[in-house]
Amino acid sequence: MHGRPRKAPKPEDEAASSAKAQKLRALQTQFFTFHHNKIYTKEAVELSAKLLEINPESYTAWNYRKLAVEHYLNLPDCNPDSIKSVLDDELRVVENALRQNFKSYGAWHHRKWVLSKGHSSIDNELRLLDKFQKADSRNFHAWNYRRYVAESMKRSEQDELKYAEDMIYTNFSNYSAWHNRSVLLSALFEKKAGGFLLKEKVLPEEYEFIHQAIFTDPDDQSGWFYHLWLLDQTVTTDSPLLASSWPGHGSDVLLVGDRCYNGSAFSPFSALHSDSGSFPIVLYFNQPVGGVNSSTVTVECGFNKNEDLFWKPLSASNSQTAQVWVAHLKVPSSDLHSTVEVSVGHSKGIISTRGFVYSHPSMFSFKVHVQPMERDSSQVSVAENISLREENFKVYGTQSEESIIDSFDQLIIKNGHETTASNWRFEALAKEIECFRELLSLVDCKIGKLTLARLLKAYDAMSYPFANKLVHSEEVLELYSDLMKLDPTHYQFYKDEHSIVLLQKYKDSASSAICDPICLRLNNLSLSRMGAFEKLLWVQMLDLSHNELQSIEGLEAMQLLSCLSLRNNKLRSLTTLEPLRKLKSLRILDISYNQIGDQSIDTTRYVCSSPLSHSVGSELNRDETVTSDVALINNWEAFFIFKDFNLNQLDIVGNTIADEKFKSVLVKIMPKLKQLDGKLLD
Repeated sequence: MHGRPRKAPKPEDEAASSAKAQKLRALQTQFFTFHHNKIYTKEAVELSAKLLEINPESYTAWNYRKLAVEHYLNLPDCNPDSIKSVLDDELRVVENALRQNFKSYGAWHHRKWVLSKGHSSIDNELRLLDKFQKADSRNFHAWNYRRYVAESMKRSEQDELKYAEDMIYTNFSNYSAWHNRSVLLSALFEKKAGGFLLKEKVLPEEYEFIHQAIFTDPDDQSGWFYHLWLLDQTVTTDSPLLASSWPGHGSDVLLVGDRCYNGSAFSPFSALHSDSGSFPIVLYFNQPVGGVNSSTVTVECGFNKNEDLFWKPLSASNSQTAQVWVAHLKVPSSDLHSTVEVSVGHSKGIISTRGFVYSHPSMFSFKVHVQPMERDSSQVSVAENISLREENFKVYGTQSEESIIDSFDQLIIKNGHETTASNWRFEALAKEIECFRELLSLVDCKIGKLTLARLLKAYDAMSYPFANKLVHSEEVLELYSDLMKLDPTHYQFYKDEHSIVLLQKYKDSASSAICDPICLRLNNLSLSRMGAFEKLLWVQMLDLSHNELQSIEGLEAMQLLSCLSLRNNKLRSLTTLEPLRKLKSLRILDISYNQIGDQSIDTTRYVCSSPLSHSVGSELNRDETVTSDVALINNWEAFFIFKDFNLNQLDIVGNTIADEKFKSVLVKIMPKLKQLDGKLLD
């Protein structure tokens, strides 16, 4: 364990172990007899103590002692002295058990339970902890218990910080002490206590403190983890913010009949295809929030009542918090020219998962134009019978780079208080970047390269929050490329991070990526992960073919998507497609030539990057259609992925699962499907 080779046991050790096991079995047999018969005599309780001295991990023995204590405390002749005597015996038993194994969960929990009774002195606990922490200063059980004791004694966080600092100076590699320091500082920041009121005073000092550990031993991970926590404290805002929206502020949405028309006088990302008489309003927050409803978000327009809007989180079905929320605004079929104003957070109620209130109200507006038009049956819908070939990306015309970049900008909600970060944050990040560049010039350190990449990305995000720029993208990409070579064990992690930066860089040079106001081509980029969805809410046609995607988590935010190509990626199961269930406008889907069906067991339902996947199959017993059809029962994952789709075209050829039998199941699941693998259906 921990890289230490296992030693072959000596004959005398084997004999001692055998004798111990035989004694343990005899004790357990007798103990279970007492326990099952609820015998709490002095002999029975002492026998459980002997058992725990040999095996402190016997949870049943600890629970038995709790029952025995409650039995004694409820006796008619019980008095304060006898209560103290019983509880002191329990503390003694715990201490003896901890001498055998001072990382015993059961022993530490039992000691906390005894103290919670309120009849034992807590003054001795810190002295006891000092003994155990000298024996193993990184024993996280002891540190957890210390926090409980310090709180019970009303010991100040400053005193505990001094203790943690002393333990760190004794051993820079004490991860538990660093972690305890982060817990204490977090509590002080939350309380805004004393001299710890301002992060700009504390965090720069903490950076200096951690440098001593990192430069002393760059290969030790303890200090690096603490540095990562400091970086998060530096760049993360407590209060949630509205990062972007669709429609964007100042944009125009023109609907003609059941189709959207993109006139030259209108915003380049307003061409929306809608056959339902409605279109989505999408709110994209910088962190998951709850409480988004008609009270906290007000939509004012002349054709729809605010109370009629239902805001839905784009997350797992059983969750009421999400980073992305959507509501569908219904529009009349008659002529309409109206302005829509959306106010977010002017009434309290939007709260982040961390418990912080949305305290910076935002507002954006856009115009809606409706022109009724009869649809000619000879016309072919824009969303039908098209593929993602190059010529189809140019069918709507071309657009200049400047106007495309304007499109990106219009999506962003520019919160005035956040357009520029505090000077101390810039200074702290700039100093850290300089520091780690110096470190890497002296030593080739993997975690140092990773930290520098994170610092550069954070600095760019803080410097250009609305300019879609990554000034240091080339340096960051080079760092992740080096890490993929230096640390192949974590190759996929570095590859994913590399993909996100590459995608951001690609979108920065928008003229090469976008051929059309509503289309985005991101093929042949070796992407293994998607990101920056808050800037892609306008996209209706998306080409992600010939990449290395194993997950499409986050794609559910792109509510306008009607045409999507995931051809030639590395999707391994049907459940990885679950984010697509949230895309009600999706009509064309190409998932051909992936790896769906290669694995007999769908591991993504258990180890999956998307939280949505855990809901697959939860409705199986409640749906009569499935339970009455054997073919659908045998393909229940396909049923729950595709049953809500309104696809016209689907390409699934090139996957192991895509045999004729499976295709017939898909046709049964999706009766509106008109083309499958390029062939017209009857």
